[in-house]
Amino acid sequence: MERKILFVASSFSHIKNFHLPYIAAFNERGFKVDVACGGEEMPIPGADRLISLPFEKSMASLKNFRAAKILRALMPEYELLSLHTSLAAFFARLAALGLKKRPLICNIAHGYLFDANSSWKKRAVLTAAEKLTAPVTDLLLTMNEWDYEFACAHHLGKSIANIPGMGVDFSKAAYTAEQARVFRSAMGLEGRFVMTYAAEFSARKSQSVLIGAMPLLPDKALLVLPGKGALCDECMGLAGKLGVEDRVLFPGQVDNVPLWYLASDAAVSASRSEGLPFNIMEAMHAGLPVIASKVKGHTDLLGSGCGILYPYGDSSAFAESVKSLMADEALCRSLGESAKAEAEQYALDKVLPAVMGRFDGLLEIS
Repeated sequence: MERKILFVASSFSHIKNFHLPYIAAFNERGFKVDVACGGEEMPIPGADRLISLPFEKSMASLKNFRAAKILRALMPEYELLSLHTSLAAFFARLAALGLKKRPLICNIAHGYLFDANSSWKKRAVLTAAEKLTAPVTDLLLTMNEWDYEFACAHHLGKSIANIPGMGVDFSKAAYTAEQARVFRSAMGLEGRFVMTYAAEFSARKSQSVLIGAMPLLPDKALLVLPGKGALCDECMGLAGKLGVEDRVLFPGQVDNVPLWYLASDAAVSASRSEGLPFNIMEAMHAGLPVIASKVKGHTDLLGSGCGILYPYGDSSAFAESVKSLMADEALCRSLGESAKAEAEQYALDKVLPAVMGRFDGLLEIS
């Protein structure tokens, strides 16, 4: 009998950016791999079939229920579902409820969109959604300690485990120090204290917090914000309003983020919440000191003393943390060295076998 797995996510780009090694691993195990996502369809190496779904970001959108109906009809074909991104994972599991013949379901929680500081309403609604779909969640994999403890306390899966992310292929960051020096010079970064935050421009990523801190920092400080998103223009406008447009760089979507990190003096983040963020792990591997908001995901990566954590949303506290690094080269070096050593445990060649072991265990039990 043909073995088939279906990867489901809100966008094809998510699968392409984070899960190609896992598709290859299932191919090696003899699985036919199909991918069902929303958003723009794009080639997925290793996938036998691409299925477009009408996902929309609004949970109440009727299109999401249509996507669930499509998935429900497809499910009997598959031995296993690998679910990613909160919205897609919810509607896929909703589709599986009450289905007589359904595949095994693994939900990989890349970060619950709530935490202890979320409003009671948001937390209640999203918790209810997870509890509703828990009976068809055969395996739940979380990526940070808060999510893991919450999932266990609320029995959000039949089997629950915490994993160190999906693994980062650090070999893609194979730039040399000389390339970084040339790039830094070409981009006009010499003589500046360069801080880089590569992220989508969204409310959750909170770039405005960092821009708001720039008037409090010396002119030498330069903030680099690679990425694109709905709030990019608003952030550019804020930089202009605060008179720091010459000290906040918006390079747009870039394909050489590791090179930007190697050309920087520090990595920074202002995110409201995370699962286990790739951008921070990449910066750590580059040997950068990291200044990040004190939220789940960040605390898991930096809590052992290889970075500086500041209260979420506090521009002044962020500025003070930056000043402490700018004034202390030894601290920068020490934090960077610790970060680089800590990052090794998140390398793809270490993480992938562990995660695939979880899948193998699920399949063996069935």
